[in-house]
Amino acid sequence: MSSPEMIQGMVSIVVPVYNAGKYIGETIDMVMGQTYDNFELILVNDCSKDDSASVITKKQAHFGDVIRLIDLKENVGAATARNTGIDAAKGEYLAFLDADDIWLPEKLSREVAFIREKDASFIFCSYEFGDENAKPTGKVVKALNSITFREALSRTVIFTSTVLFDLKKLTKDEIHMPLIESEDTATWWSILKRGNVAYGLDEILVIYRRPAKSLSSNKFKAIKRIWGLYRNIAELSVIESARYFVGWAIRATLRRII
Repeated sequence: MSSPEMIQGMVSIVVPVYNAGKYIGETIDMVMGQTYDNFELILVNDCSKDDSASVITKKQAHFGDVIRLIDLKENVGAATARNTGIDAAKGEYLAFLDADDIWLPEKLSREVAFIREKDASFIFCSYEFGDENAKPTGKVVKALNSITFREALSRTVIFTSTVLFDLKKLTKDEIHMPLIESEDTATWWSILKRGNVAYGLDEILVIYRRPAKSLSSNKFKAIKRIWGLYRNIAELSVIESARYFVGWAIRATLRRII
């Protein structure tokens, strides 16, 4: 499954960038400060209209070839931007990072050690919600020890910026994201549906920056997205979809109030 170009031990970090000038400089500095230093940072500029590209170019001049900038010719969305980065990856491992999220300095080193310890194809870690300034709010999503396809259907505990994949065990095509809403969850389900197991590292290594938004709007969109995933990605019957949806709704509610 591995590419002949694969560089052993390297982590390819894929970051879709769209109008992220406010954050992207800090994000690059944060990645460069990781305690694990065998990585490449692939920034896929999705036709940003702000100064994202110029900020990245300045950081490239400072840090060198470890930063790779891919400028897309048209705006294609996060899923296709990530897929472009996946195809360009040269590392043994693959990680996703959203431009406004925060990695703790030991995120990569802890996850690389963990994926090797478990001899796993797919791992993720615990994370904490942050406000618009990425200040931790105290709300934590704990990683389960492991999660199978059926278990994942009622638990949205895997967050994009927490995952790490072994590209010796999974092909790039298997990790490609579909062009639908909630493309990240759809990808995890598709990988798990093939019989893979995701292993969870119960350490908070990521802060998920979440600006204040309309909760009612988010709830409605989430309900619509999760139902579509049950029917189209998991390929469940209406009855099965309804059963898993109840479990998902209960856990989502508890996560908001606890």
